[in-house]
Amino acid sequence: MAESIIGLFKTEVVNQHGPFTTLAEVEYAVMEWVDWYNNARLHSRLGYLTPAEYETVYYAQHPPRRPALV
Repeated sequence: MAESIIGLFKTEVVNQHGPFTTLAEVEYAVMEWVDWYNNARLHSRLGYLTPAEYETVYYAQHPPRRPALV
C-alpha cells in the first residue's frame, strides 16, 4: 500500500508541481496533498468515501471499548 501512495504522490504532486527549490515548498506540498488525500479524495475501496468520512462512519458503528477496570 505504501508503494501505491508514494506513486500517487509522485504523479499528483512531484511530477506536476516540481521541482521544488526549498524545503518549505516540499513541506507545504506534502501537507496540502495529505489533507486533500484524507478529506477530499474518494476511495473506491472505502465505498467512495474519503478516509476521514470512512473513519467517522466506522467509529459510529464500532464505538471504542473502554478498558475494564481492575
